[in-house]
Amino acid sequence: MTTNQPGQQLGKGMMVLAWVGALVILTAIFGNWEKRQINPNTSPESRIGNGIREVILEGNRRHHYVANGHINGTEVTFLLDTGASDVVIPANIAQQLKLRPGARGYAMTANGRVEVRATLIDKLQLGAITLRNIKASINPGMRGGDILLGMSALKQVEFTQRGNQLTLRQYGQ
Repeated sequence: MTTNQPGQQLGKGMMVLAWVGALVILTAIFGNWEKRQINPNTSPESRIGNGIREVILEGNRRHHYVANGHINGTEVTFLLDTGASDVVIPANIAQQLKLRPGARGYAMTANGRVEVRATLIDKLQLGAITLRNIKASINPGMRGGDILLGMSALKQVEFTQRGNQLTLRQYGQ
């Protein structure tokens, strides 16, 4: 016959709580690490000087350039895509951004020809770079939370890639 000493049950309960707490903390740390692997540019590095605004982006583990920015003051996530003619926005995100769908058109994508709606972005920001009146397309078939930052925006900046870094420069602002 065993007898429990006073506080022994409390000690076991505290040990279980400590292990549960440690697991919660490790899960949060791993989750943040994993997010940084997908988007290492949640706060893009920016420099301003001599009439040049510069943003330096790091490639993610898949060698893509993903970065947080803003459209009309609302935070969004961009995936830089020099193969996209326009900035392309999933319809659900365009709705959240209150972008007005305009004329119907068609675009060729990796999944074939899709119908899109034209729209205009008043203000697009990526770090210290601000672009205005950007032509964009709303794609109702596009899934996910990223906005393709295509050439309708990128043609207004100079970009240089070296290694795993992409530097964007905006002159005269």
